[in-house]
Amino acid sequence: MAKVVLENVCKTYPGGVKAVDNANLEIDDREFVVLVGPSGCGKSTTLRMIAGLEEISSGSVSIDGKRVNDVPPKDRDIAMVFQNYALYPHMTVYKNMAFGLMLRKYPKDEIDKRVREAAQILGITDEQLERKPKALSGGQRQRVAVGRAIVRKPKAFLFDEPLSNLDAKMRVQMRVEISKLHNQLQSTMIYVTHDQVEAMTMGDRIVVMKDGLIQQVAEPIALYNNPNNMFVAGFIGSPPMNFFRGKIESKQGALWLTEDAAAGKTGFSLRIADRMAGKLNAYAGKPVVFGSRPEDINDKQLTPQANPGHVAAATVELVEPMGAEIHLTLSTGTHSFTSRLDSHETATVGQRLDMVFDMNKCHFFDPQTENVIV
Repeated sequence: MAKVVLENVCKTYPGGVKAVDNANLEIDDREFVVLVGPSGCGKSTTLRMIAGLEEISSGSVSIDGKRVNDVPPKDRDIAMVFQNYALYPHMTVYKNMAFGLMLRKYPKDEIDKRVREAAQILGITDEQLERKPKALSGGQRQRVAVGRAIVRKPKAFLFDEPLSNLDAKMRVQMRVEISKLHNQLQSTMIYVTHDQVEAMTMGDRIVVMKDGLIQQVAEPIALYNNPNNMFVAGFIGSPPMNFFRGKIESKQGALWLTEDAAAGKTGFSLRIADRMAGKLNAYAGKPVVFGSRPEDINDKQLTPQANPGHVAAATVELVEPMGAEIHLTLSTGTHSFTSRLDSHETATVGQRLDMVFDMNKCHFFDPQTENVIV
């Protein structure tokens, strides 16, 4: 197994387009790290530079303590699983899994042992080993692609959006199986996805990227609870964090957030929790962005003892029953926001509700830098 280190790694394409800008990252031996971000953020390019499939413009990539910038992909002792499976259609599943070992001239009995061990781990039957890829479902093909990587026993596994071609149910199943595989093999795994749910459920740590820059690296819960900036706060979480523009005001012996209001309307005011007030004193009279997760906004009818200073009126625009919970889209007249409630909620479209904000779990951001204040 191996530690993977990126130092000041950049990738610049002709015309000066920077796909990856000064990436610094240490991935520990046996760690499962997920690179996540929107399309075009540089996550797949970063993975391909680790694999050697993309040339590094500047900086250094090390695997197991060895600088590999000029080492060909086949000599880096890594295995990559692609989005489109990349199986040979004319070969059986067995031969697809064995092919890499055959090229390296492994003994036949060793090849057979490794292929059958990998097949057992992934639930690939003897019957399926004799089929060709076209006779398999998408999930089965992806298992074969993973199996082909396992038989090589590489220092690190690289996954480039391997589940994006699968249906929703199969994605969940394969997500679980890849996580179990990591626990079983105890190997270094680097996984690229644009799906933040995959990132949250699979990774030991998550690397959030935007426009070629690493925005934040943290464990999933730490990333969710303590985002560095508005991009991370809005990208991680489903439904995403709600944002409100307003300003900090000092009144009644406390600090309050007053919402920016549309012409002819009055914005809501929410009292800021005392534990946050100290860090926000310097922003009194200044604009801020207020962030609140959907699960931290509740219907006052369900929380009758709520602090009156934490209540804002809003109109229901959309009701989305999700089974165990209900998502409400509401409007204050200036901002639309989402609330995640349990299935006991009975709100209807057009209804006026008093919504309670958990001010101990809110976030404040600088509107200019978009970095977190508190």
